[in-house]
Amino acid sequence: MTGRPAPAVPPWLRAWLGPIVALATLVVVVLGVLYADAGKPGMVDAWLGAAVDGVRPPWRYVALATDFLGEPIGAAALVVATVTGCLLLRRPRAAVLIVAGVGMSVGTTTLLKHLVGRTIHGDGNLSYPSGHTAFATALALMVALLATGRLGLGRTVGTLLVLAAALVAGAAMGWAEVALGAHYPTDVLGGWCTALAVVPVTAWLVDRMADRRADRMADAGRRERS
Repeated sequence: MTGRPAPAVPPWLRAWLGPIVALATLVVVVLGVLYADAGKPGMVDAWLGAAVDGVRPPWRYVALATDFLGEPIGAAALVVATVTGCLLLRRPRAAVLIVAGVGMSVGTTTLLKHLVGRTIHGDGNLSYPSGHTAFATALALMVALLATGRLGLGRTVGTLLVLAAALVAGAAMGWAEVALGAHYPTDVLGGWCTALAVVPVTAWLVDRMADRRADRMADAGRRERS
């Protein structure tokens, strides 16, 4: 027994997340280059957007409710509830990861929006990548990581749970953003991939720093006893 809190990412899952981070980063960069300074939809955007844009009630209400969860008030409520749950389950690293992962994912999309300069509606609204989609994907991904470690799921089941959670959350929020005309479909894909690239790296850093702190405290304790 080392007395260390449970890691944010199960050790066996880290090897699987590496290729996902690399592929997601590549997609974000490629889309950013393709749509840099663009102010209109691409061919894929026009095709996919036409299928879901301008939804009517009752689905519009569903889209608005989903979109609200990515707004500051809705997002803050979700983060507070999730962090509280982590602390009640005595998973302090997971709580730190929730805050850091959400902050890094949303912060990265904000930075990329200014770097890429893609706009929508012709009024200067920066659109690539979607911060709402990145937030929803990041939060679902981190909750799935917590559940995987907490339930002791095996490699296959745990990996499927993590990927499924990220896919469902990203697809739901992405649909809402496109349906409400807030983003192009490729903005949504960019936001989804941003979360997939940022969260695993953030989780690794959280575990790394927490392990170092635990090692320093253990060394200090041994010196005091000696």
